[in-house]
Amino acid sequence: MKETWNILYVVSLADIRESIRAKWFFIYILIFGGAVVLLFVIGITESQVLGFTGLSRLLVTYIQLCVAILPIFILITTVRAVVGDRESNVLEYFLSMPISLGAYFWGKLLAKFIVVFLPVGLALLGAVSWGIIRSLSIPWHSVGYYILLLGTLSWCFLGIGMLISSLVHKQEWALGLAFLVWLTLLIFIDIIMIGILLQNQVQEKIIITISLLNPLQAFRTGAILLFDPDLSAIGPASYVILEALGYEGFLTFSILYPFGLGWFLAWLGYCIFKRGDLV
Repeated sequence: MKETWNILYVVSLADIRESIRAKWFFIYILIFGGAVVLLFVIGITESQVLGFTGLSRLLVTYIQLCVAILPIFILITTVRAVVGDRESNVLEYFLSMPISLGAYFWGKLLAKFIVVFLPVGLALLGAVSWGIIRSLSIPWHSVGYYILLLGTLSWCFLGIGMLISSLVHKQEWALGLAFLVWLTLLIFIDIIMIGILLQNQVQEKIIITISLLNPLQAFRTGAILLFDPDLSAIGPASYVILEALGYEGFLTFSILYPFGLGWFLAWLGYCIFKRGDLV
């Protein structure tokens, strides 16, 4: 057991080093770290929208930015994890050493999580630190939940990315499928599918349930709920959500559902990986 954990550590460390050396990693840091700096520079903490002001206003804007950008960044970098090693014969090199398939797969997944979540989490903590220096009111309860939400969203899309990477045999196919998944979750479910269901007079509870199966929608609604306990920003759907789950219940759902979905998809990807053609 100890040897397995050591191998997992070695695989994860090697992948982290490779990611840090890549140019995309610095672009990734620049986008999320620079976004927080830019939001402070333009004085967004001094503005007020829908009752949000100070650091709360910045956090709401930052989370909305993460909803749009974080998933596609995670997918683009993760879908090439297995298929990229297979095409470059790195996987064949790994398999020539005493490394189990499980240690390789889960080591890659753990490394990707550290690489994608650390800059996002540090940017959020940096915003809180600057807020303390500026003597702004810090919503500690919301900050803690936001870190959990960002972590579970990252894990969910890492699971999707590892599943895609295990399914395809070409990096081009993996990238194309990643964009398709991202666009489907970002646009199709929230707009087109809900419109179709409304036209066919489907019950609102069914529409909202289908919508919340989208991890992006669950994350977005959970983030709004932290600063808007009545969910007034999303209209009549708030009554159905709060009546069914309540405030604490939905916050728990918005954290556990993406996390569980990520684990399931990652496990499914692992099953496909170990039963398929490895080289």
